[in-house]
Amino acid sequence: QVQLVESGGGLVQAGGSLRLSCAASGRTFRSSAMGWFRQAPGKEREFVGCITWSGSTYYSDSVKGRFTISRVNAKNTVYLQMNSLKPEDTAIYYCVVDVTLTTTGRASFGFSGQGTQVTVSS
Repeated sequence: QVQLVESGGGLVQAGGSLRLSCAASGRTFRSSAMGWFRQAPGKEREFVGCITWSGSTYYSDSVKGRFTISRVNAKNTVYLQMNSLKPEDTAIYYCVVDVTLTTTGRASFGFSGQGTQVTVSS
């Protein structure tokens, strides 16, 4: 049974930084892309970014250059470093595994965690 446990959310002022962590367990995640989605109030869940087992990263245009995803394979852990945060980054952030991206840029995932709230005040 796959379990994903996020931590590190909270309240931060615009321009500030936060680092989210996610510990995965329940099976091997070798060859699985891990990453993050987010969902703001009243909006659909959207792709933030992901990282492959080998370390290749992909980001949505809205966070590119501000957010960085990393992972420690030996610990089955993925991180999301968020810098230069904006009020529009306010959302529940979900750790996900088995991320797939299509050539048209659509993203999907296999499993997600319960989410952690990130609130950016102006």
